[in-house]
Order: sequence, then structure tokens, then C-alpha cells
Amino acid sequence: MHKRKLGNSGLEVGPLAFGGNVFGWTADEAQSFRLLDAFVDSGLNLVDTADVYSSWVPGHHGGESESVMGRWFKQSGKRDRIVVATKLGKPMGEGKKGLSRAYMQRAVEDSLRRLQTDYIDLYQSHEDDPNTPLEETMAAFGELMKQGKVRAIGASNYSATRLAEALKVSKQHGLPRYESLQPLYNLYDRAAYEAELEPLCRKEKLGVIPYFSLASGFLSGKYRSPQDLANRARKGMVGKYLNDRGLRILKALDEVASAKKSTQARVALAWLMAQPTITAPLVSATTLDQWNDIVQATQLQLTASEMEQLNQASA
Repeated sequence: MHKRKLGNSGLEVGPLAFGGNVFGWTADEAQSFRLLDAFVDSGLNLVDTADVYSSWVPGHHGGESESVMGRWFKQSGKRDRIVVATKLGKPMGEGKKGLSRAYMQRAVEDSLRRLQTDYIDLYQSHEDDPNTPLEETMAAFGELMKQGKVRAIGASNYSATRLAEALKVSKQHGLPRYESLQPLYNLYDRAAYEAELEPLCRKEKLGVIPYFSLASGFLSGKYRSPQDLANRARKGMVGKYLNDRGLRILKALDEVASAKKSTQARVALAWLMAQPTITAPLVSATTLDQWNDIVQATQLQLTASEMEQLNQASA
């Protein structure tokens, strides 16, 4: 599998990343292990998780996804075949949130313990922390890198303004900089990324790892009416896509998928992987059948006219 450089981090990753939010949630531990094995067997290597996954599930407190990964590393011995990306900053309980130096030192130890590893390949700010000076946050990341606990750092959910500020602070003070961005971006959700973040990422040569690459499953084509969403875990997330524009995008995906003898999900991912600033779209699966379908997107090349058809439908 062809690897791509992640910004100037020194990390090289496959063109598709696995979103680990499902581990210990919609995929139980045994199934998560099977999915991770299949992912590595596909020749891919970037798995993204976060300390807060899956705190939204009743009875969960966060850390479930990292813990599943840690147990898989221990059982499989495949830690050295994975580029581990995790995130910090979202609320993890009383006084446990944000990007202050004191909290970051505590959060990294918690993640390392759960992941059963000595280092995190890509440690990401899950969201901006306006209450902590950027210099303090970037200096704290620098300490973690000097200690060998973190190899590279990235940002998630940052506005273009704040990301540019963070990069400027790093440069001014000789501190490590964010080498990647994790934004919301897919064939439906285009405007926010393309307007301001994309030009900045191109200029600064940042790696980009978009999340919700299939718009919570909408771009797979399986949700076309409110009835299709009944009793689904992602009902609240997908409903907003069921409108004229969303159905127009699905029609274009249907046509391109038919012409390619492929699937809508693969086509949507191939469109994303072909974007010049995108390093590795994040995608999740909960069954091996889903994964075996999705991974074939890495072999799918869209023509210029097919790209244009999808661009126009989603404009």
C-alpha cells in the first residue's frame, strides 16, 4: 500500500485511516480485534482514537477505545505496525479537560497506560482551549516530545484563525508545531474546510486527516428516507443530510458507482483521497464485510469527468 507523508512529521501513513471511535462501542472487543487485524492485513497503518471515546455511551467514562487498542497490542504484538493517533482535551471528568501543561502531563500518562505503549505517534489537541495560552500548550507538547512520549502533534476541530495563530506561536518561540489537522470534511460537508482551512493547510504543508469521511454513513447510500434511520445508532447525525442536496449527491454517487462497478462508499472515499491536501480520510467499520468493501476504495481511481460530476452535485 502506497504511503503518504503526514505533513513534516516524519510519519508515513497509508491513504486511509481507521476511526477507532467504534472500539468498545458499536464493535465489541472481540470484533474490534478482528477489525484491527483486517486493517493491518490490508497494508494500512494509521488508527485514530481519543481519550474521550466512548464517554457518550451510558455507563462509559471515556478510555474504552484506547483500552481495547491496548489489549489488542498486547495480544497481537502488532504495535510496531500501527501509527497510533490519539487526542486529548475534551472533558474526561472533574477538572480533566483542556490543554494546560499540568493536565497534558496527566492525560498523556493515562493514554499511554490504556494503550499499553511507551509512545504515541501522533498526539492531537481534540479541540481548541481558549483558556490556555497557545505558547503554554505548544511548549507542553515539546516537553512530551523531548521525553519520547510523543513523536508528532496535530490539531482537531481548530478554526483557520486559531490554527494559524498556533503555527505562528510555534515558529516565534522555536516550539514544535502542529503537523496535521483533523477537520470535518466529506463530499457533503465541504464549505467550512475548503473556504479557509484548505488554503492554510496547503500553504503550511500540513497533513489532513478528515473525519466523518462518509458523513456518518450517509454517503454509503444506505440512508435515503427517514424510515431507513429508524432505530439506528447514528439517526441524529444522519438526518440532517436527507434533503435535496443530499439526494442529489447520492444520485451522482449511484451513477459513478454503477459506471465503476463499485459502491457509493468507495466512490465517496476515492473522491476524498484524490483531494490534493488530503492525507488519509478517517473511516470506521463495525463488520469485516463493511471493512472489506471500504478498503477497496484505495484501489479506485476516478476520472477527471467523474470528479467533476461529484463536485457539481455537491457544490
